[in-house]
Amino acid sequence: MDNEMVTTMGNDYVMNTYRRLPMGIARGKGSTVWDCDGNAYLDLVAGIAVNNVGHCHPAVVKTIQEQAEQLIHCSNLYWNEPQVQLAKLLTEVSCADKVFFCNSGAEANEGALKLARKWASKRGETHRTQIITALNSFHGRTMGALSATGQTQYQQGFGPLVPDIIHVAFNDLAALAAAVGPNTAAVLLETVQGEGGVLPMTPEYMAGVAALREDFGFLLMIDEVQTGLGRTGKLFGHEHFTVKPDVFTLAKGLGGGMPIGALAARGAAAEVLQPGEHASTFGGNPLAAATALATLTVILEENLSRAAQEKGEYIKTKISRWKHLKDVIVEVRGQGLMIGIELACSGKPVVEYCLEHRVLINCIHDQVLRLVPPLVISYEEIEKALAVIKEALEAQQNKGGEGIGS
Repeated sequence: MDNEMVTTMGNDYVMNTYRRLPMGIARGKGSTVWDCDGNAYLDLVAGIAVNNVGHCHPAVVKTIQEQAEQLIHCSNLYWNEPQVQLAKLLTEVSCADKVFFCNSGAEANEGALKLARKWASKRGETHRTQIITALNSFHGRTMGALSATGQTQYQQGFGPLVPDIIHVAFNDLAALAAAVGPNTAAVLLETVQGEGGVLPMTPEYMAGVAALREDFGFLLMIDEVQTGLGRTGKLFGHEHFTVKPDVFTLAKGLGGGMPIGALAARGAAAEVLQPGEHASTFGGNPLAAATALATLTVILEENLSRAAQEKGEYIKTKISRWKHLKDVIVEVRGQGLMIGIELACSGKPVVEYCLEHRVLINCIHDQVLRLVPPLVISYEEIEKALAVIKEALEAQQNKGGEGIGS
């Protein structure tokens, strides 16, 4: 099918839950994808921070092929080797003691919410039902994860939401301190708010959160769905701080494109969930687990965390030199290859210009360009992409882009 055919068929038969561009992605390799008409694009979206090792990494493809010939799925009533190997490696490279596998970030966060309340219940503290998250956060679209998400735009029409989940301002320690109390079971945070506009957590805030944990005894849970697996320049986003979470969640970059999520915990939190208390039919199935194991191995062996740190700094430094665009660019922020460019105008025409010139980026909250390319992107590819983005911003400036200066 060509772009027109796949778009028409999609509109006819697929529920209208996405604002899709009128094109289909047919194949990918590294940092490049090709549409259904055969046009090549530099991909700075990467499945929304999923394809950390690039599209169709040879080691990942080989693993999928070999595992698919051996065993695709078996029930979690039985062990399977890829699952336990993946769990072992994850605990070896993190602060976690044990891991539960599921299929997505939303499911991982859903599991974290259940774990927090079960943890309190098993301690005989049934009054501890409150879970605190941040305004502007995003934790997923299932009912619990949606309730934890601090953006009302995603919650409209889906009420009533899960009770006893409250939201406070991000990076505002006073607001959190005022909300925390003896009924607090957990605080769930992102170290960089991805869907919220690529907003990093400050070291002072994390230190304050850790102090409140000591005082009130709640679980500190970190949503690493977007920040995990090298994206921020560390293997996990929380490693930018000295604080260890009790629980953290993974998905996106873990599977190299294969759907998989993980709920990781340490200490007493790792022992909370027992047989019959939580499950996932497809969680940790042999094909997904083997693919994730291959993906994590590539990230470690190719030191993609360091690559993300260095390339991210390179990109931010290059953009900071665009002094002539100071009326268009409000701020450049982020960690590693998780970068946000806040604009003084709408980002939609910038995304459209880049698309026309074969560079894929996306825009969140209308005015923040989000760059989350594969961690394997080359410096030559970065230069090509930045040249197009710069041209797009210059075009907006020359037009007196809508909203500039307002």
